[in-house]
Amino acid sequence: MITKRIIECVPNFSEGRDLGIIRQITDEIEQVEGVKLLDVDPGKATNRTVVTFVGEPEAVVEAAFRAIKKAASLIDMRKHKGAHPRFGATDVCPLVPVANISMEETVKYAHRLAERIGKELNIPVYCYENAALKPERRNLADVRAGEYEGLAEKLANPDWKPDFGPAEFNPWTGAIAIGARDFLIAVNFNLNTTSIRRANAVAFDVREKGRPLREGNSIKGKIKKDKEGNEIWIPGLLKGTKAIGWYIDEYGIAQVSMNITNISLTPLHIAFETVCEKARERGLRVSGTEIVGLVPARAILDAGRYFLHKQQRSLGVSDKEIIKIAIKSMGLDDLKPFRPEEKIIEYMLESDVKEKKLIDMSCSDFTYETASESPAPGGGSISAYIGALGASLGTMVANLSAHKPGWDNRWEEFSHWAVKGQNIIRDLLLLVDEDTRAFNQIMEAYGLPKTTEEEKSTRQKAIQQAMLYATQTPFNTMEKALEAFEVIKTMAELGNPNSVSDAGVGAICARSAVIGAFLNVKINAAGLKNKKLAEDFIRRGNEIERKAIEIETEILQMVNEKIGNI
Repeated sequence: MITKRIIECVPNFSEGRDLGIIRQITDEIEQVEGVKLLDVDPGKATNRTVVTFVGEPEAVVEAAFRAIKKAASLIDMRKHKGAHPRFGATDVCPLVPVANISMEETVKYAHRLAERIGKELNIPVYCYENAALKPERRNLADVRAGEYEGLAEKLANPDWKPDFGPAEFNPWTGAIAIGARDFLIAVNFNLNTTSIRRANAVAFDVREKGRPLREGNSIKGKIKKDKEGNEIWIPGLLKGTKAIGWYIDEYGIAQVSMNITNISLTPLHIAFETVCEKARERGLRVSGTEIVGLVPARAILDAGRYFLHKQQRSLGVSDKEIIKIAIKSMGLDDLKPFRPEEKIIEYMLESDVKEKKLIDMSCSDFTYETASESPAPGGGSISAYIGALGASLGTMVANLSAHKPGWDNRWEEFSHWAVKGQNIIRDLLLLVDEDTRAFNQIMEAYGLPKTTEEEKSTRQKAIQQAMLYATQTPFNTMEKALEAFEVIKTMAELGNPNSVSDAGVGAICARSAVIGAFLNVKINAAGLKNKKLAEDFIRRGNEIERKAIEIETEILQMVNEKIGNI
């Protein structure tokens, strides 16, 4: 379950030969809590190292700044030679949204990083791609034109004043480009052929650049040109993609090797479907898909939902099930096992979290943990869990209804409700652990020192903040459990009649979640010094509880009537 905001950072450093320097730079990244170093790829010919790391936005920006600062102190651009275009010690540093964060938000973090580099390190900074502050600076090639050797002249040109930092040439560090771009997926589509020429033909059909228009439509014909003498190209089908055909000795097959540079324009599953279609037209078949490196969860989840929709099956199933459908539909395990915890960025980060979560326990372990002498988990966590079970029962009825024989034309209707139920389940499960964190925060606040007047004041503020958190959390459970009634009631009315009793049990669970969470709201609100705020919690809580009891009564009456008619 992915809840954190995650961005990726891919800085390119102008050093690819001295591993000692590279190590010092990456050490700066690894020292920042909340980031994970994924890859370090040095190149001797380019004299350039591409580093990839991910984490929560604030931590990633801090790690990027430290790495850039270290690179500025270690890399002397006056001595740099390499095959790759460059104009600074840290040449480029793009930020990439991965999970629970928009491109707009990512751009703000890129600007924050750029401004800090300009102010604190006195390095000229240009912003490019989505972070560009001027349209003419969106293309990295334009920003870096002239490279390091032409940088002094560029900085002297008022039209090329840096977005941040001084318009002065520092021969040691050069300049840096800070950007925000979409995630790049490197993917290979396996073909049932050994022919590179045929694989290339499919690649040219689909890649954005396409293929040149030749005289006589022959692959050996001369490329046609327009009146201005420019080559004429036939564009491919997929925007934001680059592709080529090649043969892989290790597997004994040809592949269409593709970079998807904009997964918003061309999602992974659309690329797969299009390659399959063009391969089929040429008498070929795509036997599977190989993801190179890592992939964001949304790419796989979107693919799974796409194929479920094609099968006219409910989309309101767990992420685990959706990912399984994506793996099987695109043959992601054709050449080797596809393990989500190793290939999906967010899952890999979750596997590193050492925190013991209640929702990761077995049912029996959770039960006995609750029964132990520890005061947490307590009633708040149990209320959230009961609410999740209630929403689960409503969702189950929706999914059973979507698959009911004779109701095939209603699958989308019930899929809609199942998806809604899954979202409520997810939120309530998060509140299971959130309630325990809230309790622990209160205990920590009470444990603060209280000798001096300043310590007493600090302790009291911490207690009140913790009390507010501990009141808001079960109140959130109340609100979310109340939402579950919409799904449950609809399923009791319209869902599979053979499962109507499950909807009834779901209503009982949801009501219990509301009433149980309200007890926690009341006991914690009593500790708030802001009485107006406390009274507001109680007033709104009473209304939610009243509605929950009222709706549960309606549902149970409906359920019992239907059971009586069976």
